[in-house]
Amino acid sequence: MSMINLTINNKQIQAEEGTTIFEAAKKYNILIPHFCYFENVHQIGACRVCVVEVKGAKTLMASCVTEVRDGMVVHTNSEKVRKVRKVLYELMLSDHPKNCLGCLRNQNCELQDLGTLIQVDEFKYEGVKSKELVDSSSPSIVRDSSKCILCRRCVTVCNEIQGVGLMNPHHRGFETFIGPTEDEMLGESICTNCGQCVLVCPVGALKEKDSTQIVWDALLDKSKTVIVQTAPAVRAALGEKFGYEPGTLVTGQMTSSLREMGFDYVFDTNFAADLTIMEEGTEFLHRVKTALTSPTNGAHLPMITSCSPGWIKFLEHQFPDQIPNLSSCKSPHMMLGALTKSYFAKKMNIDPNDIFMVSVMPCTAKKFEITRPEMINDGFPNVDAVITTRELARMIQDAGIDFRNLPDSPFDSPLGESTGAADIFGTTGGVMEAALRSVYEFVTGRELPAEGLHIKPLVGLKRIKAAEIKIEKPLLEYSFLEGVTIKVAVTSGLKGAAELLEQIKRGESPYHFIEVMGCPGGCISGGGQPRPVNDAIRIKRLQAIYQEDEGKQHRKSHENQDVMKLYKEFLGQPLGHKSHEYLHTTYIPRKKN
Repeated sequence: MSMINLTINNKQIQAEEGTTIFEAAKKYNILIPHFCYFENVHQIGACRVCVVEVKGAKTLMASCVTEVRDGMVVHTNSEKVRKVRKVLYELMLSDHPKNCLGCLRNQNCELQDLGTLIQVDEFKYEGVKSKELVDSSSPSIVRDSSKCILCRRCVTVCNEIQGVGLMNPHHRGFETFIGPTEDEMLGESICTNCGQCVLVCPVGALKEKDSTQIVWDALLDKSKTVIVQTAPAVRAALGEKFGYEPGTLVTGQMTSSLREMGFDYVFDTNFAADLTIMEEGTEFLHRVKTALTSPTNGAHLPMITSCSPGWIKFLEHQFPDQIPNLSSCKSPHMMLGALTKSYFAKKMNIDPNDIFMVSVMPCTAKKFEITRPEMINDGFPNVDAVITTRELARMIQDAGIDFRNLPDSPFDSPLGESTGAADIFGTTGGVMEAALRSVYEFVTGRELPAEGLHIKPLVGLKRIKAAEIKIEKPLLEYSFLEGVTIKVAVTSGLKGAAELLEQIKRGESPYHFIEVMGCPGGCISGGGQPRPVNDAIRIKRLQAIYQEDEGKQHRKSHENQDVMKLYKEFLGQPLGHKSHEYLHTTYIPRKKN
């Protein structure tokens, strides 16, 4: 690609052809104040805050969408630019609430940060506010239109990254608002609750529905045994809220903080991730056997993972005909909740009615998942409350806990032990790799022939990834797999899922097994994780997840002895009657736009 020579602020620089002024300046550490821009997601010049002065141009240019030209002379900080930038900011403030102290995003707000950067400390313009609406109909997300500054980041994410198409601008001029249609609430819509819109919103216009008070109330209720579980991606991101570098593992400190907050037991969702592999792996082998030996019996291949509730709701709305392709397994935290109120309650002689189960998740969609009527056993909801990584951080701060100086402590047994295979559930490709580690060994009696047990084509942030594993010399009971090449695919983000589902719909899918995660990169960048999230941060969190896996003595789910003990004492066998009762579920078609 040819290089362009240009001048920015009297500095001679080079940039590749097709690069924007903003990107070129950033490469040379020239800061251009900006607002609506979001790296690799959203560059449309909607807010105009990133305007620069280009010699010869009649007007100021939005640097995030203006490409460099040879010989271009740019000024990012001229008097004209600074005046216009301040006016633009002041106009945004004129239609924005000033109750910052009562806002969840206070001191973590990009609008506040921008005002500090460009040194605006007074409100020049006041007048009529645009339409105000607080939509709290969703169990996962709250939309406050009074705080929306029309940056359209949520529109880009919902349409171009996730492919859901729910968040859109309506009306024009002063009447413009962003959301579903004027008469439709989030809770009634095709929203998947993935929370990617929440993750990119620069202000408090979109936020997770807060569940912290519900959890505090339970912790203060002496009649309750309050139990908490934490997902694998949480430990790779929680530290960011306490000043640690992205990708710093804080597993032991996290466990200690939960005990200091007053939880009676601290379990690891990873235990149930290992359990999921036992159930899902067995289910996959059963479907493959049916397909190969009785092809008319409807094996419904490819089988698709069911750990991500945002993805499940997306399929129920958009591709209901593919519901039979879903694994019937519940997500790991719902499995653990069901076991806590049955197996563990009986073991510890606790009345299940007195157990309050809390899940700490990287995901806003989990808040919706626990409301599903299918997630009830013996008359009790599997999980009573879900808090996100961000909510947990707020609770730790609220409790006055000095997180950085906490000692490490382990999870409680018997529902806290896990293998490295469970850890990698937190990142895209992890569920598939974990499943193949065990499935291959079930079938052949030999360890998966992969360097470090990692299936390299499935590692990384590429939207759709694929791999093949040929079965040779299987054990006698799996002789039907001799010479079969198992083809698998992995995708994260709902737009990639739609591509793979369209293949199935057309009868063209070459795969036997597909992993889908609702959020780009998987749970490491779930809608409830700390902001900001970009590919550089995703990679660091991903590396932390694999580091946790590689540090474990046992790295295959079937090596978890507490899981084996659970089958012996309670469940019987994978896909048995009791495991179907507590660990599996059904899904339903939903309305489609």
